[in-house]
Amino acid sequence: MPVDKSQFRTALSRFASGVTVVTTADADARPLGLTVSAFSSLSLEPPLVLVCIDRSAYIHAALQASGSFVVNVLSTEQEHLSRLFASREPDKFTGVGYQPGNTGAPVLVDALAALECRLKAAYEGGDHTIFVGEVEHTHVREDAHPLLYYRGGYANLEK
Repeated sequence: MPVDKSQFRTALSRFASGVTVVTTADADARPLGLTVSAFSSLSLEPPLVLVCIDRSAYIHAALQASGSFVVNVLSTEQEHLSRLFASREPDKFTGVGYQPGNTGAPVLVDALAALECRLKAAYEGGDHTIFVGEVEHTHVREDAHPLLYYRGGYANLEK
């Protein structure tokens, strides 16, 4: 018998994760984005990553249709972006610095890292879809620290 939702959520909150904003563009080239902690590298050869998106999320269909997305890894200075892209704010990109990447999906200015991906596969995973992307371009900052999420709150890592 599976563990209940509350117990599962509590146990998972003990896993510190980086914070990302996954972005894509809809059919009208409007930018869309969502805060995502379910992100992982998958393969070095070829370079693959995966993100898990709730099927009810407003960007789900657009990501699937566009065939491309960007995983923007947030820095400690970007906690406000994590909160914004996790909100129900209808136009999340107002006042947010970004530029269209090589795939057309938005790359957030000053992200700690950005991985521009072409959608390679999608798999059902409970109430989520597991999107696998092949990384075509990367952008990396050397002068910042990662934003972390742990036990329902934000933390940072100082080196």
